[in-house]
Amino acid sequence: MSAATKAKKPHAAKAGQGENLVKYGMLINVDKCTGCGACMVACASENNVNVLPDESDKVRSITWMRVYRIDNGRKFPQHQVAYFPRPCMHCEGARDHDFFGRPVRPAHADALHHDKHGSPDTPCISVCPPTATDYDPQGGIVSQITTRCIGCRYCVAACPYHARYFNWFDGDWPSGMERYLNPKVAPRMRGVVEKCTFCHHRLMAARAKATYQAKIEAAKKKKTGPVHVKMPRYRTACAEACPAGAINFGIISDPRDSVAELIKVGRQKGYGFRLLENLKTNPKVHYFSERKWVRQMADNSLKWPFAAQLFKT
Repeated sequence: MSAATKAKKPHAAKAGQGENLVKYGMLINVDKCTGCGACMVACASENNVNVLPDESDKVRSITWMRVYRIDNGRKFPQHQVAYFPRPCMHCEGARDHDFFGRPVRPAHADALHHDKHGSPDTPCISVCPPTATDYDPQGGIVSQITTRCIGCRYCVAACPYHARYFNWFDGDWPSGMERYLNPKVAPRMRGVVEKCTFCHHRLMAARAKATYQAKIEAAKKKKTGPVHVKMPRYRTACAEACPAGAINFGIISDPRDSVAELIKVGRQKGYGFRLLENLKTNPKVHYFSERKWVRQMADNSLKWPFAAQLFKT
């Protein structure tokens, strides 16, 4: 083999790189959402979100999952309303990916080593001085490590989706409310930023269960050495609580996954979209709507200004 042929030969993909990377994501059907707020309550209960004594001050309230109400700006009987559940988008940054979150670059280019300042990345990660937030290529989840956070709030200003919240107060848990707390999630102290984590504690529990089962199977077969465990499937609290089935969570990097199939069908029909897609943040939260004005309002571009009264189609 000549030197030129060797130079053109692609590098072999290592374990945990390229096509082996699992990406979790959501598909939210806006047409099914009734705006009941069950996802907001489930998220707050599951993740020990602090409740302030005065919740009327919405500047300082915390809501990891927020439901926005929009309308088409037309009068009755043409008046229509839609609701947008908005968790953290868990962006991947301005890299070339397909609709399923898989890289279109060579597999070896997506090594698990991550340089947040050396490549275009999510808006919040690139501005965090103490690395309190980072992107995990295996899973595609943008983490938030509150014990590292110094409260500078650069990430809050950088996030175009307003998905990050600064905790102004210590948790207020009246007598008896401590039984409400989820023991698997640590309450946050004041002076830190918090956000949706795709219920990361549920992922860790699912991985622990999968690892235990894999070790049992390996022991039965008398296999030695390290045990390879695939990234498991699990459900977030908001997807589990949604009574209308509007929130779907799964592995969007697997074309055989039901959520990935729904995303593909929605894109093919022209009904699938992502919020502020013109920013090229590559969010993992996809949306679906058959209403044209809803899809137009989701992309706050110069072509479609965010003003409902302009949409007369």
